[in-house]
Amino acid sequence: MKEFELKAQAWLDGDFDQETKIKIIQLRNGDPAAFEDAFYKNLEFGTGGLRGIMGVGTNRMNRYTVGMATQGLANYILTHCEGDDPKVCISYDSRNNSKEFARITADVLSANGIHVYIFDNIRPTPEMSYAVRLKGAVAGVMITASHNPKEYNGYKVSWSDGGQVTSPVDKEIVAEVARITDPKMVKFEAGLRCGEIEAMGADVDELYLRDLLSLSLSPELCEKHAGLKIVYTPLHGCGVRLIPEILRRKGFRNVIHVPDQDISDGDFPTVVSPNPEEPAALKMALDKADET
Repeated sequence: MKEFELKAQAWLDGDFDQETKIKIIQLRNGDPAAFEDAFYKNLEFGTGGLRGIMGVGTNRMNRYTVGMATQGLANYILTHCEGDDPKVCISYDSRNNSKEFARITADVLSANGIHVYIFDNIRPTPEMSYAVRLKGAVAGVMITASHNPKEYNGYKVSWSDGGQVTSPVDKEIVAEVARITDPKMVKFEAGLRCGEIEAMGADVDELYLRDLLSLSLSPELCEKHAGLKIVYTPLHGCGVRLIPEILRRKGFRNVIHVPDQDISDGDFPTVVSPNPEEPAALKMALDKADET
């Protein structure tokens, strides 16, 4: 057997859920090329975290690869961070499986005795970074793949300042994650050392909005141009939870929505890719602007 076939067989023989095993067999029988791609290597945890296509296999984003990355992160935190009560903040976007991956991340961290703050619903990446500083957390995890196509998801790690992990910590975390070579090494369930999982919600939103609005560089210009027409689209993402409210509080009265794209949907049904750098993604918003 080839190496990728041996890795797939290990998943079939191992302590994996039945649904995963069925999907592996279906992939092997129905799409040999995709089957090989799913197992020919391990999904790499780089300095920015994980990013990949969702599905079964060692080269895919799934509950097991997310769990392994989280166990490596937990090991690093417990061996390198000072204090008896390390905290981590977690947020997730509107992509398919983001909520599940966030919950798995929370469960693994908690099972390792780490106190977890997790948002009660989708939130944008900047608010997760804000929460890290607000809660005095040592790290943050954002489940997102930014503007990649719907097949993708990702796992971004921030450090105690809310920003992306930098050298040398980034490489040290990568090395720690690389040591987790088997899902059996992951604490998926709470043991004797169980950290609390605490929800964050509207209270953090309010503090975030307050502090964000206080940073306005030209409040007098906002007031002067309060009648400006603004077309806004979240492209099915989670910005819709905050941006319209920010604009309203700054006094902008003519914020025009693209209703079909206000719906948070991981399938991104109105666009091929939710990338605002691509003109096609903004067509509905531009059409709405032309109408007004």
